[in-house]
Amino acid sequence: MSQLPHPPARRAIAAACALLSANLALAQAAAPGDATVPAADAPVETVQVSGNWLGSGQRSLKNFGGARSVVKREAIEASGASSVSDVLRAVPGLQVTDNSSSGGSAISLNIGVRGLDGRFSPRSTVLLDGIPLAVAPYGQPQLSFAPVSLANIDSIDVVRGGGAVRYGPQNVGGIINFKTRAIPQAELAAEASVRVNQYDGGNSGTQYSAFVGGRADGGLGVALLYSGVDGSGFRRHSREKINDVALKFSYPLAAGAELNTKLAYYDAESQLPGGLSRAQFAADPRQSVRTRDSWSGSRKSVDVGYVKPLSATREIELRSYFTQSSRASVLANGNDAVATSVGRQPRNYNVLGIEPRYTQRWTLGALRHDVTVGYRYLRERADERNLNFKLSDASRGVARDSANGTDAHALYVDDQIAVGRWRLTPGLRYEHIAMDRTNVLNGFGEERKNNKALPSLNLSYLLNRELTLYGNYNTSFGSIQHLQLNLQSSADRLQPETARTVELGARYQGAQWKLEGTLFNLDFSNQIAFVNTAPLFYQNIGKTRHRGLESRAEYDFARDGLLAGLNAYATYAYTNATQRQGKYAGNDVPFYARHVDTLGLRLQRGAWRVDINSTHQSRQFADDANTVAENAAGSIGEIPGYRLWNANLSWLVAGRQKLEVQVGVNNLGNRLTFSRTTDTNLGKLAGAPRMAFVQLRGGF
Repeated sequence: MSQLPHPPARRAIAAACALLSANLALAQAAAPGDATVPAADAPVETVQVSGNWLGSGQRSLKNFGGARSVVKREAIEASGASSVSDVLRAVPGLQVTDNSSSGGSAISLNIGVRGLDGRFSPRSTVLLDGIPLAVAPYGQPQLSFAPVSLANIDSIDVVRGGGAVRYGPQNVGGIINFKTRAIPQAELAAEASVRVNQYDGGNSGTQYSAFVGGRADGGLGVALLYSGVDGSGFRRHSREKINDVALKFSYPLAAGAELNTKLAYYDAESQLPGGLSRAQFAADPRQSVRTRDSWSGSRKSVDVGYVKPLSATREIELRSYFTQSSRASVLANGNDAVATSVGRQPRNYNVLGIEPRYTQRWTLGALRHDVTVGYRYLRERADERNLNFKLSDASRGVARDSANGTDAHALYVDDQIAVGRWRLTPGLRYEHIAMDRTNVLNGFGEERKNNKALPSLNLSYLLNRELTLYGNYNTSFGSIQHLQLNLQSSADRLQPETARTVELGARYQGAQWKLEGTLFNLDFSNQIAFVNTAPLFYQNIGKTRHRGLESRAEYDFARDGLLAGLNAYATYAYTNATQRQGKYAGNDVPFYARHVDTLGLRLQRGAWRVDINSTHQSRQFADDANTVAENAAGSIGEIPGYRLWNANLSWLVAGRQKLEVQVGVNNLGNRLTFSRTTDTNLGKLAGAPRMAFVQLRGGF
């Protein structure tokens, strides 16, 4: 299916290879060394050659040339969060939309970045240990099925800008990398936890986790991770069950090389309570009128990584992975009173990825270069069907049966240049994508090819040891997806999505203060949108513009005195995301809040820890017309803003420093909130009511 790239693309690849060749030639001519010759008062940096800044060798967050947040395990545990979505609410620029009724509740991930569509997080590159989390990163990047559990996570790295050159394709909304718990360096370490969530109204659910691992003296390391969920959400017909298990291996080889492997299995099943009309929501926002709807899925994966330092200034890395995913939703064609049929949508996906990467450091005078060149091949195969079953006689009809394939090649090169206080990273990624589809019902098939060169430039200036100034320009690319290709209008041939992002910001980290602020402008072209009118189809809707400010502040009080052990933190994000073309040009894009903030106080005193935090978002609209009045179906109308308060208390049991008891309440005021659905099951969706929880966590 692949063909040679078009002439402009060949020139882009030739330029990247020429850049690499020139750097290697200069490396041979330059004096050996592993550090920039700095100015006398330049800040000190740790010297470490690594081509993977999202992994264990990631570059300093403080010096990174873009908006970036890293949430570590300690902060996750202290917050009392019960899900990945809860944690991401506190990252500036991110919004949890919760506007889908056909995804598996907590099983899905609905994160919108800077006003972009958040339903199933389709416009962010979401990774688990650097491996794409989506069932098909090019063909179906939506995370209606997000096989990642909070208890297995060691940190969450969110890059909202400055990293697009390496990762893709769907990175208009940045990069989110979940890093699983590392293999312990000790001979043996273990931990287990159990948490019970009790919702106002009676429903409850239980979360379990277990971790055990260790490393032989200087040799093989092994870790087993498990996380599970069993119980109900806060609405009726919302029972879910999840099993998430991973087995990790690490083995040091000769000459500093290391081999890493992870085997993972995830399965989930969930009842779907569905949307409610205006009248149904007013009568009981927690009821369900769609008790036939459900969702299930599983994923098996293996990834292997090999890293070898060739010298003090050279490194090679190879990643390879394979995932096999299946999922199926069961959705009635109406609520329980009017439904005449049930549709089942089984889908199966196989993805193979291979990514070699080479990094070379060289110095020339005061310049230090870390040049990385990499290649990524992704092979996707998918089959998707829509089956309809009549309730009257159980007869079956096949509405759609398609086979889809994608072969994607990405070549990227970047050069992290350090000179004195300056850090400059120019980069280029070239994408060549071949997609095909076959309509099994009638034999029709077609193939689409896309080629795109994506340049980027990141710049940071280390003003002093505490303050870093940064700016960047990045281009992003979103390929046409399988479902979009299958449902495109014959009168409107779909074009890929493109975006250009500019950032300007500063980051400060002192003894007590941590501050960050970023101004951004994102111009998004050729957006593909779903038209929810018969016949259903996708079309390009043109341009949108997303501008705003993201900020975060944190203050640690003095270590002695009345406020010793107290930490205060806050975030604020302002986003102005508007449509730039068409009938509703100038209106806000749907499902984003212009103002989002968080506030929190955390006090640590001996064995006790108290955390009080709040999240707030302003109003949203549910349609392009920015309709304020609510319709009878509950699917259109203003979505009011709200503020929620949460609190929790933790106690480390005396004499057992690894045994912790944590109790807390989320949504202290039991505030009734809601969103609206955007899928075929239209209506209102209630937000979580007050929830009390107790958790026990222990280990050695």
